Amino acid sequence: MAVEIYSTDTDSGQISVIRKDGSDGYRVIKEIPVGNAPRGSVKFTPDGRGFVSNTSANTVSEIDALTHREVARISVGHGPRGLGILPGGRHMLVSNSGSNTVSVVDLETRQELCQIAVGRDPRHMGITADGQYAYVCIWGSGYIAKLDLSGLADGNPQAVREVGRIKLDAGAFPYSLNFDRTGARAFVACNAIAAMPVIDLATDTVIATVQVRSDGGRAVAFTEDNRYALLTLERESVVAVVDTDSLEVTRYIAVGPAPRGIAVNQETMYTVAFTRAMAANPDAPEAVPHSVTVVQLDSVDLATDHGTPHTEAVRVGYGPCSVSLFDSERVSFDVDRLNEHAARLSDTTVAA
Repeated sequence: MAVEIYSTDTDSGQISVIRKDGSDGYRVIKEIPVGNAPRGSVKFTPDGRGFVSNTSANTVSEIDALTHREVARISVGHGPRGLGILPGGRHMLVSNSGSNTVSVVDLETRQELCQIAVGRDPRHMGITADGQYAYVCIWGSGYIAKLDLSGLADGNPQAVREVGRIKLDAGAFPYSLNFDRTGARAFVACNAIAAMPVIDLATDTVIATVQVRSDGGRAVAFTEDNRYALLTLERESVVAVVDTDSLEVTRYIAVGPAPRGIAVNQETMYTVAFTRAMAANPDAPEAVPHSVTVVQLDSVDLATDHGTPHTEAVRVGYGPCSVSLFDSERVSFDVDRLNEHAARLSDTTVAA
C-alpha cells in the first residue's frame, strides 16, 4: 500500500481516502462515514489508529487506517476542532471550541480524563516532538496558549495546565499552526490579518510577521527540505510560498477554490477546496470545487514566480476542510500491539 491521502469532508460527514494508482492518477478508494461535521485533519498513532473531531456531535471518531472504517467514538467537550496525539500514541488532546477547554484523552481506554480551561474558542494545535508542550491557537482571544504536558508522563493528567500566552496582533484570529521541520519555530495561519506570525519556540516570542497579499490564512505545511513554508489563503484560492530563511513570500500558487488544509509528501503538495461560496481563482488550471488539488512542486521553481505547476483535481465529499497523509509501510506493530489492535476491532461497535 502506498501513501494515502485523507480528506476531511465536513458537510458530508465523512472521510475520503485517496490513493494514486500508477499512471492512472489519483482516485477515491473509500468514503468512511463518521460523526456530524468532522473538522481538522485525521491524526494517526504509530500503529495506524486515526482520529478526527466531529464538531457538531461533541465526539472524536477513531478510524482504523488498515481497514478503512470507523471503529469507535470518544465523547469530549462541546464543539471539538483541533487535536494532537502525544509521542507514543497513549494520549490525545482535543480543543473544544464551544467549551473553551482542551480535553485530555486516554487512547487505551478511549476515555476523556479531564478538561483544561483556556481562552475563548480554541482551534488547532501542535505538540512538540518531546511531548512536553502543546501550542494551541485560541481563535476567539487572539493568542497562542502554551500547555505544559509533563504531568502525563507521571500519570497525572490533572497537572496539565496553561503556562504561557503568546499574544498576536489584535484581531488576528489564529486558526492553526505548524512547526517547521527543525521543530524550532511555529508558523501561524491567521484568518483575519494578511500576515503569518512566526514564533521562536525557544523564547515563545513572535520573531517575524510575514506579510501576504490577503487574509484568510488557514493552514501551513513545509517542503521536505524545510526551505519553504506553504500557507493556504482561502479568500484568494492560492498558496503563499514563503522562504523560511528570509521570511519573505517568493510566489503564489493557484489551487482549487477556497483552500483550507494542506499537506506535503516529497515533491507533491495537497490542498483541499472547501468551496461553499468562494469564487475560483481564474489562474487555477483545474478550479474544481469540493476536491483535493494535487500539485507537483518539482515542476516549478519555488524561489521565483516563473512557470505553472502541474496540478490534478480529485473530487471528494462536500466541504473538505483538511487533509492528511498515512503511510501503512511505516506502521510500527510489535506482537503485543498487533494483538491489542485486533482486540480493539473485535470488541468495538459504533452506533449508526
